[in-house]
Amino acid sequence: MSHFEFPYETHALRVEQRLGTFYVVVLPAELLLQVAASDRMRAKMNEDGSGYTLEGTQRLIQDKRLNEIGDYINRVDSAFPNSIIVAANYDLETGLDQGELEYISSEEDGKPIDASHVWTISESDDGCHKLTIPSSEKLAAVIDGQHRLFSFARADAAAMQDMNLLCSVFIDLPKALQAQIFATINSTQKRVDRSLTYELFGYNVSDEDEEYWTPDKLAVFFTRKLATDTASPLQGRITVAPKRDAALEELAEKAKWRVSTAVIVDGILRLFSSNPKRDANLMRKDEASPRSALTDGAKDRSPLRDVFIEGNDALIYKMVLNYLKASEDVFWKNAREDSFILRTIGVQAIFDILRKIAAEAMDKKDIRVEYFGGVLEGAREIDFAADRFRNPSGSGRTEIRRAIEKAIGIL
Repeated sequence: MSHFEFPYETHALRVEQRLGTFYVVVLPAELLLQVAASDRMRAKMNEDGSGYTLEGTQRLIQDKRLNEIGDYINRVDSAFPNSIIVAANYDLETGLDQGELEYISSEEDGKPIDASHVWTISESDDGCHKLTIPSSEKLAAVIDGQHRLFSFARADAAAMQDMNLLCSVFIDLPKALQAQIFATINSTQKRVDRSLTYELFGYNVSDEDEEYWTPDKLAVFFTRKLATDTASPLQGRITVAPKRDAALEELAEKAKWRVSTAVIVDGILRLFSSNPKRDANLMRKDEASPRSALTDGAKDRSPLRDVFIEGNDALIYKMVLNYLKASEDVFWKNAREDSFILRTIGVQAIFDILRKIAAEAMDKKDIRVEYFGGVLEGAREIDFAADRFRNPSGSGRTEIRRAIEKAIGIL
């Protein structure tokens, strides 16, 4: 069996479409088998290196078809010209973005991130892009092409080693958007029951009642609303792109700043769920269950947890919207073009602050713009263009958050 050295690097082609940005790359089939998985199926290398064993159960993946495709792979004239679509940086155990998960862990441990496992895209001086895969950890969620990929676990080792696969890689794509892409592809190009395509990702059909929405689905819904709501400071500023994206940083420098969808989804999601995968599994254990099923679930200290379970989505959205309006006035409106408060780390830090003050706002029954403006006012004069905020990683986010906390007295 072949083995790969990590970090693994390869050239990437950036593709801009209406949904957002993704990257086209060529990856060895065996490498993709090592780093990719679905929520219910993954390939594990045998301890003796003799091959792979498929683990997990996925009733939508047909075992007979896997064997048939495996036999096809063994042929000398086999070919797979269609791309396999994957979403990188998705942690299959928690449902959180890998970068967010690492940040949470570093904050809880009080230690800086030692070696990040986040997949990244970098741009060289000649305009070419490079994808870096730091480790063999399974952080690529398969959106489409499961049968093709997992069939390699049934193929001969020699055939697998000779095969490269065309891949379309989305970076930091939230789970609900993964489901949308899969459902769109498999509902429009061939006759497949739309409800089945959503079930593959743990969702019902797209028009299910709101009380059945999982935490991540609600977070994506709110994010889309903030991107289009004329009253939202983030209208037109949210895009589907990697968090660490050179193009986004360039826009920020020109004061036409943008932020990744994943940043906003993460920020909203953590207001009412610390483990969205666990919550989704509980709400879909046997059949679709309403949010009330979470009442007897694991303890979750997220500040708006009870509000989410009660289904008071209007209250959650109003709080987020009013807080962002206050942030626009205090932080964004007069920010210098090179201010880090306009970058990914700045917006992440602003949502970190909301998570800390949300419970008190609920206790006071005050979620007005004026209330949040008063809370944040002490941080108005901070110069977020200062060098101490320059680090684009989690430490830069921590510096900004702590500076705000100190200024408004919540340390």
